[in-house]
Amino acid sequence: MPDLLAQPFVFVDLETTGANAQRDRITEVGVVEWDGEQVQEWSTLVNPQTAIPPFITTLTGISDAMVADAPSFAELAANLHERLQGRVFVAHNARFDYGFLKNEFQRVGMAFRARTVCTVKLSKKLFPAEYKHNLDAVAARNGLLVDGERHRALTDARLIYRFLVKLRAEHGDVALEAALQAVSRQASLPPGIDPELVDSMPEGHGVYFFYGENALPLYVGKSVTLKKRVLAHFGADLRVDKERQLSQQVKRIEWISTAGELGSLLTEARLIKQLQPLYNQALRRTQDLFSWRYQPNTDGSAWPELVSAAEVDFGREAHLYGLYASQREATNTLKKIADANKLCLVALGLEKTGKRRGNPCFGMQVGRCRGACVGKEPLLSHQARLAAILAKVKLQRWPFGGRVALREQDEASVASDWHVFDHWAYLGTVSSEEALQALLADPPQAEFDVDSYRILTRFLAGRHTLQIVKLPDPPANISV
Repeated sequence: MPDLLAQPFVFVDLETTGANAQRDRITEVGVVEWDGEQVQEWSTLVNPQTAIPPFITTLTGISDAMVADAPSFAELAANLHERLQGRVFVAHNARFDYGFLKNEFQRVGMAFRARTVCTVKLSKKLFPAEYKHNLDAVAARNGLLVDGERHRALTDARLIYRFLVKLRAEHGDVALEAALQAVSRQASLPPGIDPELVDSMPEGHGVYFFYGENALPLYVGKSVTLKKRVLAHFGADLRVDKERQLSQQVKRIEWISTAGELGSLLTEARLIKQLQPLYNQALRRTQDLFSWRYQPNTDGSAWPELVSAAEVDFGREAHLYGLYASQREATNTLKKIADANKLCLVALGLEKTGKRRGNPCFGMQVGRCRGACVGKEPLLSHQARLAAILAKVKLQRWPFGGRVALREQDEASVASDWHVFDHWAYLGTVSSEEALQALLADPPQAEFDVDSYRILTRFLAGRHTLQIVKLPDPPANISV
């Protein structure tokens, strides 16, 4: 491996419209070129050709007006590429800056690849006892001169350069070289997987696909840190046989970037059922779905009725309890509930009475029934106990009346996704108003899905922030 300190360096910092390298754009580039002796600086504002969010303007001071007359990335790409090419690429949180540049160059048809050094990792390597390693903490701890406004590209690029120069002076070339080599190691990847492809993967939410020799994927997964999760599959210390076997078969990787966790969960669940990957099991449900329908009456004689999603719309039915993959699972579960709570199987409709009316059921004879079968426990009391127990597994009613779009905003970006539902049935996800209107004009056929139901009920009950927009039904023009 060549000595890094013998090579020319380029210290880079970017300001952007957000944190999603696939959806957001660069607003400023700062570059410090260093060959070990000579230093050259270069910076420019960049017109991102999209609006800059207010919180980004507050952080960086860069506004829409400031970049209105700046060059687009396409206009400055050749000049910037020449400055970066053939140099060790150094940045604070290098994956962020490198990922943005990879994507921007790719959009204008230019390839870019460089050996990277992350000064966050370098700081952690050389100062393991320190708690903070952000650029402000690094500058303060090392007495680095902040020459300009923080969170501006050239100011931050200068700080990164000065940090490395100070490390060289204090630690010497041998120790610094060893640290640089340690933090700049390339990820271990299966043969045939292009490292440049992995470099361009987003850092945030998304769904990834591992393919072998065939057109159908071996595995579909999701993560809140997509690139990090994909690389974890190929770690050198894989101890799980299934994970090791999977990594050895991967020939191709693809992914879908999402605005947030809800989008990645819904997309993963949908595609696993659709594509049936070999290494996914938990979400590969194709069988029917069952639930107990139960509505107490005034004389206490009602009992649960087993119904399937094929005959009852689980998204609209009011009195359903529990979700089961088979009739056997549903019946066995109710029997266990009865046994644990001394409910009567006869009163539940799960056991027939004896030949003579008034005979106790078998459960009462062995002390597992309070006697609803022979009138010892009033049927209304038995019914009330059953209702209280089943209430814990009651299916939630659809709370919105009709169709809704749930807008999920990427917290670090201007990007957002619209997840469209109708009575728990997932109709799809779109990323623009135009696509939303097209989906509503010609919605797909969708049925109640247990995974989508569980994903969405958890999100609605949690602290997740979703903008809920009620949609007209039948389809009509809407404003979102």
